[in-house]
Order: sequence, then structure tokens, then C-alpha cells
Amino acid sequence: MKLLFLADIVGKPGRQAAEAGLAAMRSEHEIDFVVANCENAAGGFGVTPEIAQGLFDLGIDVLTSGNHIWDKREVYEYLEKEARLLRPANYPPENPGRGVAIGRARGLSIAVVNLQGRVFMPATDCPFRLMSRRVLRELDGKTDLIFVDFHAEATAEKIAFGWYVDGRVTAVVGTHTHVQTADARILPGGTAYLTDAGMTGAVDGVIGVKKELAIERFLKQTPNRFEVATGNVHCMGVLYEIDESARKVTRLEPFDRVIA
Repeated sequence: MKLLFLADIVGKPGRQAAEAGLAAMRSEHEIDFVVANCENAAGGFGVTPEIAQGLFDLGIDVLTSGNHIWDKREVYEYLEKEARLLRPANYPPENPGRGVAIGRARGLSIAVVNLQGRVFMPATDCPFRLMSRRVLRELDGKTDLIFVDFHAEATAEKIAFGWYVDGRVTAVVGTHTHVQTADARILPGGTAYLTDAGMTGAVDGVIGVKKELAIERFLKQTPNRFEVATGNVHCMGVLYEIDESARKVTRLEPFDRVIA
């Protein structure tokens, strides 16, 4: 079985790269299930119902997100209705949406879990405790595979979380920093781990933002309006090969494809 994860989709260039990259990966591999992070898909900040639906129409099975999921208020009602669009599970339960979705492929059930870190991030419940005390207990016996998008800033927090759930989930992939890391591995307990999958969008910028605007903010230390970068568009992510009988990842391959 092959599961494909598309890294953080940033703006229109990212959406176009996701479409082209997904088509290319499907032509080369027999992809069974696709997960993508969409929290920056609408102009670099948040996602709208129309954009989310467009991504589903590409054949993406589950969309994950992060702290920017709240940037477009029109998505709030959609979060309640569309079970395939996730927000981090460790936001207070009074918020719209859910943090876990369950899909199926090749006769196996796949739980996709979305969590957010707390270091240099908005205040949320502890993702470690929530995972152990609620999510894993609720999923016990109900799913064959568990895939976690851990949306966090600090690499140490992501690595610690990977060790914390090793042997209890199928895979943990980090998102949010938009820079693909070189530490893909299968941990001793069998959990596939990568600190950050990177970004699907324009790399001739600063994590998807026009470089001139990002540099200006660093120089002046005052707010300015960010715009999505457009040059040198890449599709990044991870391809997972899973042994269906053992229900474990046998190989994970981060990828970085030049689109335009």
C-alpha cells in the first residue's frame, strides 16, 4: 500500500503545484491514499470552502491544517460539515470541526490525526496528553493505521512527540516550518518519522512569502502585508510504502519535485 503526503500547500502556486505533483506521482506510483496540509492554501493564510473542495476534487482523501485554519471565517461552518477537513484536535472542543478523520484504502482503515505543538505557537491543550489519553483510546481497535500530522514550530517538540508515540502510530510527519528536513527514518518501535515535510509552493521566497516583504519585516520590525511568492514552484511531501499485513511503514521517501 502507498500513502502520499503533500506538504503545506501555499497559495495559488501551491494549489497548482499540488495538482501537477499529484498527477506526476500517480503516474509513477500506485497511490492508494492521499493526505495534504492546506492551512495556507488561500492566499497563504487559511483555506476557504471552495479551495478545500477543489483540493478534494484532485483526489486528496483528507486535508489537515494548523493554526492558520482559523484565518478565513467562512470555513468555520464548512469545518462542521466536512469530516475530511481537519483542524488540530487539541484546540478547545467548543471550536468547530474535528481533529481526526478515518478513511479506507485497500481494505484497511486509516485514521488521520491532526495535532498542534505548543512551543512558539498559540495556546492549546497538550498534544502529548491528548494523544495518549483520548485519541489513541478512542481509536483503539477501530483502525488499522494511524497517520499523524504534527503541526509545530520547534524541531525538538516534533522529535520528542515522535519518540513519545513510537510503536503506537504508523507515521508522524511534521508541518508548519515549510523547510523539508533530512531526518526521515523508521523509529525502533516501527513508527515512520520526519520532522518537516516542507512546502508545496514557490521556493523563491521566504517560506512561501515574497522575499522582499519578509526581508522588510526583519529590517523594520514592524508589520507589513505579506503576499504569496510566485517563483520556482515545487511540490514537496513524503511517499510511504506500507506492509498491509504487518500494518507498518517499510519505507518512507521525502520528495521535492520542481513544477515550474
